[in-house]
Amino acid sequence: MKRVSSFLAGLIVLALSLAACAPTSGPAAAGPIAIVDGTGYELKLDAPAQKIISLAPSNTEYLFAVSAGDQVIARDDFSNYPEDAMELPTVGGFNGVYNLEEIARLQPDLILASPLNSPDVINSIKEVNPNVFVVPNPDSFDDLYTNIKNIGKLTGHDDKAQALVDEYTGRVKTVLDTVAKAEVKPKVFYELDATEPAKPWTAGPGTFIDLLIGLAGGENIGAKLEGEWAQISQEALIVENPDVILLGDATYGGVTAEQVAARPGWDVIKAVSTNRVLPFNDDLVSRPGPRMVEGLEELAKAIHPELFE
Repeated sequence: MKRVSSFLAGLIVLALSLAACAPTSGPAAAGPIAIVDGTGYELKLDAPAQKIISLAPSNTEYLFAVSAGDQVIARDDFSNYPEDAMELPTVGGFNGVYNLEEIARLQPDLILASPLNSPDVINSIKEVNPNVFVVPNPDSFDDLYTNIKNIGKLTGHDDKAQALVDEYTGRVKTVLDTVAKAEVKPKVFYELDATEPAKPWTAGPGTFIDLLIGLAGGENIGAKLEGEWAQISQEALIVENPDVILLGDATYGGVTAEQVAARPGWDVIKAVSTNRVLPFNDDLVSRPGPRMVEGLEELAKAIHPELFE
């Protein structure tokens, strides 16, 4: 009996020890963290951040994607996805102005900024709180994956970040394998702003939109222009004669295919005459965040519907 009692006691001790070592829900505990941001600044944290302020919609989406949404205590004025983010208080952002007093009052242990925040703004925020990490705009999906893993590390969600990268890698490969079967490479005009219909704005060379259109099996007409964001004349657009027109300005400008068809002279464009003027959720490709994978998928379906039926 004594041997049995001793054996049971040993099991109980072992069970309690395992329970104490078992992972708990929420961000994982970790030691010091040191990561270089998009400006070359090395941010050092003693442990994963628990109180985070996001100063860009893409950063907010990254945080929620790696399951760090519960650690976000405030956002910028433009962060509107996911829906839960809208319940968070804001610290400004319109016209590039932030409420420094509110940021100081909230005492965050991490502030995620973006290249859209000017150096002056970054410096002024660092005077209030030095824990600012500028998330760089990705130039490739590998860069996107690096951002995801860095934010996972900063917030204690390394495993979730890696799982997300694995998922996205597979989804991107599926798109690339599918569009590789295409027999043609349609010309695509991505409209960003047609406040001047005779000279609409589009995404030029070097932009992520340009990269995504190419990966989705299309040829971006804007790639021939100068500058990342450029205007193209109506005459040049007619000469280029795109097969597909994607209306990024449908998202916030409310532009419709009917309005495009009614523009003087646009009826001769192939995309208009074949009814391939399509509204597109610009947030999927203009925000340099995790939804760019979905953006690639939706672009591929719009450019090559025959491959995704």
